[in-house]
Amino acid sequence: MKEALTEQEVLHVAHLARIALTSEEIEKFRVQLKILLDEVDKIKEVTGYDEQLMFTPVSDTVSLREDEVGVMLTSDQVLKNVPKKNGNFVEVPVMIHE
Repeated sequence: MKEALTEQEVLHVAHLARIALTSEEIEKFRVQLKILLDEVDKIKEVTGYDEQLMFTPVSDTVSLREDEVGVMLTSDQVLKNVPKKNGNFVEVPVMIHE
């Protein structure tokens, strides 16, 4: 097992993550990423893993209630408490800028 990743391997990971690294960071991550990958390899070696053994503490049965028509608010009731309106519409701030 090699001791550290090559500079090219670290730069490849940095490229995939869309981050720029200084030469000091490259040297630091050569060792740190190798340690991380070694730990992932240990997890992969675990035997006895079987998807059928996996379970969840939540039951698969979901209790649903019947849909019931309730009391509807009028337009005036809805617009009464909105911070900004335009006629019968609620105005919201623009979230997408061109």
